[in-house]
Amino acid sequence: MMDTSLEGKTALITGGSLGLGLATATAYFQAGASVAILARRQDVLDTACESVGKTEAAAGARIKGYQCDVSSLRQLEECHAGVVADFGGVDILVNNAGQSAAGRFAEVTDEQWYSDIDLKLMAAVRLSRLVWPHMENQQWGRIINVLNVYAKTPDAGTAPTSVTRAAGMALTKVLAGEGAPHNILVNAMLIGFIKSDQIARRYAASGTGQSFDDFVAAAGARLPMGRMGEAEEVANLAMFLAAPASSYVTGCAINMDGGVSKVV
Repeated sequence: MMDTSLEGKTALITGGSLGLGLATATAYFQAGASVAILARRQDVLDTACESVGKTEAAAGARIKGYQCDVSSLRQLEECHAGVVADFGGVDILVNNAGQSAAGRFAEVTDEQWYSDIDLKLMAAVRLSRLVWPHMENQQWGRIINVLNVYAKTPDAGTAPTSVTRAAGMALTKVLAGEGAPHNILVNAMLIGFIKSDQIARRYAASGTGQSFDDFVAAAGARLPMGRMGEAEEVANLAMFLAAPASSYVTGCAINMDGGVSKVV
């Protein structure tokens, strides 16, 4: 039987208060892990923790939110210290924080480049560096980098996000190679079109007269599977990659896109 228990583990999830991060936090909590979620807004963190806390979990599992701008090294260090004080060392790290930032190359400013690099790449670098000593000391760890399909197949008009996501895929390979001798497994999930808070923001900005469900259905109809993915489906893959069942999987960039990407 496949072992997906996370009892006794502590997971830290950035961008964990909404969408994919919240779905992953819920799955980990229900599998027995204590979960620390990081996000910028305390009110949203409080709502997320209340929601997850109402679900069924193993005895001893806890969840707590930490207000943090992950693009700030100081705030990351403070939050990591808080998580260690509250839960002990981090066993599972999910680098999920990010947003869609794409435009025509000539129009993307230096400020936008630096902002995207700090949010999507350097946050993962810094947090991985913070949790690494504990994982190495105990000879067990999981790091999951949530990227998107543009990391493999960038389109025109997708800078800076396609570039920072590609760098995240390279980071995944570097960490996987260094972590393998210590049973620290590092993988990436390359996300396609998933029904999440980002899609909700696109719907709000679209000004369409459609309902949200009709907007999602119309967008999903153009995809190979004829629908958008669900956040819970992404969480299922994150669950596998964090669990003992994935004990020989590392250095992989797995498409989670319903067949959108032309590259395996």
